[in-house]
Amino acid sequence: MLTRVIAALALVPLFIFILIGGVPLYIAEIAILAMALREFYKAFNAKDIHPIENIGYIFIAYIGLKNILNLSIDYTYIIVFVLFMYSITYLLRCKNNVIDIAITFFSIFYVAISIDFIILTLNGFEKGSIYVWTIFIVAFLTDTFAYFTGYLFGKHKLIPKVSPKKTVEGSIGGIVGSTVGCMIFGYLFNLDMTAMVIIGSIGSIVAQFGDLFASSIKRYVGIKDYGKLIPGHGGVLDRFDSVILVAPFVYYAIRIFTK
Repeated sequence: MLTRVIAALALVPLFIFILIGGVPLYIAEIAILAMALREFYKAFNAKDIHPIENIGYIFIAYIGLKNILNLSIDYTYIIVFVLFMYSITYLLRCKNNVIDIAITFFSIFYVAISIDFIILTLNGFEKGSIYVWTIFIVAFLTDTFAYFTGYLFGKHKLIPKVSPKKTVEGSIGGIVGSTVGCMIFGYLFNLDMTAMVIIGSIGSIVAQFGDLFASSIKRYVGIKDYGKLIPGHGGVLDRFDSVILVAPFVYYAIRIFTK
């Protein structure tokens, strides 16, 4: 449980910047994305896979510019296309192979674009400054309730080859805890309750997929943690493994299910 408390505390600086908003938040996001991408690249380097790092960092710089200038998503499509064309020159010069390029653009989608949905949720809705917290409520309550439910009642392994300690009972407990937490949050802030139930329940499943997916990647590259942001407790990506997939889900759930 101490690990989970420390993991939550590691996100406190981000929470402060979300409250501040504006340019300070966008600068903080650039810093977080840069550290996260560096951890991701280093993990795959250990597997003798070498993403084109400067392409990822160029995209991060664009993300910051997009948010500061409030640019249309059309510019994102353009920059991704331009960067992809640029990556082909590395292939033609035999500096990198197809796998390197694939992981390069996978990192852009999985790390940069997914985390940026926190900002999109914050800025994209009338109640965005409230809805944005559901991203973290889902991720934290899913993890916490899954841990305690699994510890007390867990008997059936969920996916032992990926995460030996996770159980079916823990997974169900995480869904229940996340759903109830979102409903309470929605009641307190007068949010659309249908959206809260959907975000809490399906969002919990998404969070667990994100956690398991991150574990699968780490098993593939042969590491325990992505980094050493907090000694013994992992790096930036370890703190965002559930949030990464929850953020885009919450954004689109709000768009579809709120009035």
